[in-house]
Amino acid sequence: MYSVGIDVSKGVSKVCMISHYGEVIYEPFDVKHTVDDLEKLVEKIKSYKEVKVVLEATGRYSLPLMNYLLTNDVFVSRENPLTIKKFSDLSIRKGKTDKKDALKLAQYGIVNWSKLKLYEYTEDVFLELRSLSRQYYNYIKMKIKAKQNFDGFIDKVMPDIKNLLTEDIKNLLTEEKLRDFVDYFWHCDNITKLSSKQLARKYNTWAKKKGYHQSDDKANKIYELALNSIPSLDSNYRSTKLLVRESIKTITKVEISCVLILTQMEKLASELPEYKMLIEMKGIGVKLAVRLIAEIGDVRNIYSKKALIALAGLDAPPFESGRFVGTNRHISKRGNKYIRKTGYEIMKSYKTHKPDDDVYRYLIMKELEGMPKKKAKIAALNKFLRRYYAKVSELYI
Repeated sequence: MYSVGIDVSKGVSKVCMISHYGEVIYEPFDVKHTVDDLEKLVEKIKSYKEVKVVLEATGRYSLPLMNYLLTNDVFVSRENPLTIKKFSDLSIRKGKTDKKDALKLAQYGIVNWSKLKLYEYTEDVFLELRSLSRQYYNYIKMKIKAKQNFDGFIDKVMPDIKNLLTEDIKNLLTEEKLRDFVDYFWHCDNITKLSSKQLARKYNTWAKKKGYHQSDDKANKIYELALNSIPSLDSNYRSTKLLVRESIKTITKVEISCVLILTQMEKLASELPEYKMLIEMKGIGVKLAVRLIAEIGDVRNIYSKKALIALAGLDAPPFESGRFVGTNRHISKRGNKYIRKTGYEIMKSYKTHKPDDDVYRYLIMKELEGMPKKKAKIAALNKFLRRYYAKVSELYI
């Protein structure tokens, strides 16, 4: 038996090979992620019998290497970085270099030889969905920052205008109307230089053009607010108009990107059987369905319901010592936070739509038992993911 440890990094990896006796066959050496270098690596590996390759799950950096090795029928086991770290912590002498990491990975392979599992390559559609999903969440973060930036400029050029324009509108047009209004007037000085009647005419003309409700009363309130406002960013500054309008453009561009990504995710996910199953469930729309599928991936690579729960970080590991048995345990949160986030949104949607199924009834039962609402949703999500695993597994039989 031989174990090959590969410490993966961008464009190049450190490789070490040892026997089951602990004898170092190949001292750590560099392998570039090119066809020539990987071809030589495969030749070295295949010159020995019973060889297993161990590497950490390092995302996109490890994909080219893994793809090549798996295509050439090399046993590859992709391990959780936390598991490898815990194994490394067993050593008394600390230190971290690429050479030491490659050797430790090879040693891990020998110690856990019987537990190593062949990594099953995920279908292209799941890889695409995962990439799109991560970009979607990146854009969501950008969107939040862009909105915070925009709110900051509103407070500087039109204090309290946000509350006035959104106080009586509770729908998706609220933010769009606010941005359109600020983009058009961009500073309270542009309002106060007009008379109240002039503003009313100008406001109603703008509202009619944009498809919003026309109102002299609303225009008068805006005029009164502008008169009593003290802006902290002067309208005479040459950059004021530019900064305000660019902050609005940024939000619009990011929102368009989010829509495009979700649209593409829907096209890809619609080919999968689990998509149709989720869409047919009351309370789960297209956005939630594609996000959940993208983050869970191919269930055929998840060996049990418990493994899926652990993947989501919803497992509550036991805590016992002597006669003490811990009962007040919390979820580990050592897993995919995006599965938890999407799943929690699904549970909130369940409360709104009230579907007639076991998960919703379980959620309500837990709340009636006195469990805090957030905790009840997490418990119901645990049940939902178990059902999801069972149903999707049946679809692929």
